[in-house]
Amino acid sequence: MEAKAVLRHIRVSPRKARYVADLVRGKQVEEALNILSFTTRKSAQIIGKLLKSAIANAGQNESIDADTLFVKTIFVDGGPTMKRFRPRAMGRAGRIRKRTSHVTIVLDEM
Repeated sequence: MEAKAVLRHIRVSPRKARYVADLVRGKQVEEALNILSFTTRKSAQIIGKLLKSAIANAGQNESIDADTLFVKTIFVDGGPTMKRFRPRAMGRAGRIRKRTSHVTIVLDEM
């Protein structure tokens, strides 16, 4: 039985969030939480909260044993990009892209 959690529109670029997602893919839930607590990146804290949410979602189903859960899939998709402009030399403008991400975690039993 699977449990799923989705987080949308987080203010981290997908490339940076995928680095943290790759660390916990396929790991046991306890081990993944331990890895995320010692990773010093902004997205590690966000993905850790999402993982705890997925564990709580699994706890709502009586047929799922929370002790045997592992991270079946985790993926990061790009969200909408906020476009801003910064003044540059000689009257020009430089584009700044503030990227966002959508993160999805699926947990499953061993």
